[in-house]
Amino acid sequence: MSTPQSPSEKRLQKELMSLIKEPPPGVSVDEDSVTRNLSQWKINITGFEGTLYEGENFQLLFKFNHKYPFDSPEVTFIGNNIPVHPHVYSNGHICLSILTEDWSPALSVQSVCLSIASMLSSCREKKRPPDNTLYVNTCNKNPKKTKWWYHDDSV
Repeated sequence: MSTPQSPSEKRLQKELMSLIKEPPPGVSVDEDSVTRNLSQWKINITGFEGTLYEGENFQLLFKFNHKYPFDSPEVTFIGNNIPVHPHVYSNGHICLSILTEDWSPALSVQSVCLSIASMLSSCREKKRPPDNTLYVNTCNKNPKKTKWWYHDDSV
């Protein structure tokens, strides 16, 4: 007999099914990654046509804790193609307010993916954040423990 799902697991299961059945453009779930563990998902994102990242493939790792959706997921770029972007550190950490202080339980994996795709699409110059080296050498492994400064929405 299976154990009853927690509210967090029910929400994740529902979001996962929705994302697999009706993924946003350029977004797909690495289904092998989620069959093993509902608390970690790998999501593939392809750069949109007409952007600096057109045709490039990236992978995001979402980590959920038992407080999801009341607590935001930990989201990082992984693999050997971390986008060169003013809000993405070379270790995959992403400086995006909805991943920390602007998180709301009304947001979802899909809305986070769309925000990240939009952030990539609006970029006008491929470059790392100015403090990339210092940050990567001194940061916590969990980007949610970083006290981010959100000061540039124009990138």
